[in-house]
Amino acid sequence: MSEVVHDFTLSPVDWRPYVEPVVLGEASPEQLDALKTTPSNKGISAYALTLALDPEMLAERTPLFNDIMYAPGGLSRAERELGSLAASVMNRCVYCAYVHATRFIQLDKRPEVVEAIYRNGAQARLDERDQAILDVSVKLTRAPDTVGAADRDRLRSVGLSDLEILDLVHAVSIFGWANRLMHTLGEPFAKTP
Repeated sequence: MSEVVHDFTLSPVDWRPYVEPVVLGEASPEQLDALKTTPSNKGISAYALTLALDPEMLAERTPLFNDIMYAPGGLSRAERELGSLAASVMNRCVYCAYVHATRFIQLDKRPEVVEAIYRNGAQARLDERDQAILDVSVKLTRAPDTVGAADRDRLRSVGLSDLEILDLVHAVSIFGWANRLMHTLGEPFAKTP
């Protein structure tokens, strides 16, 4: 069995559940229907198969996730990934941090942003727009009740529209939930080639 990963990394990481996930070939019609909306074109993940144990929840969760992370317009895909990365790092979700770090790098071609966040967490120093996104994402993750008009105004001052701000709030929020589910349901492990 591969080694559990405890530190943030850009080396390949996967996730394994503590419970037995749905076996795709044995899935109920409800489970198969809920699995149809998974966002990945790389197959159905162990996480999705684990969530399929509750097909009603999965059928609600995945379209919401897809709308938050992939809807056209609003915040760029890379900046949604940056907010998700910040939430995942603050929540110590190694698997989600790996996924969103690699997606951010693929989309934005700036590994130095990820390296700074991995190295310094909430104290990372980034360019003005990225810094505002990071700071508000950290605050939303750590103490959402303290986020207010000053945070909105800061995001506006670096060029985010109200729709982009809403997209950021949604991306960070869904990962507050997803990170906790991943911690509860399984663990990250080093993926071997």
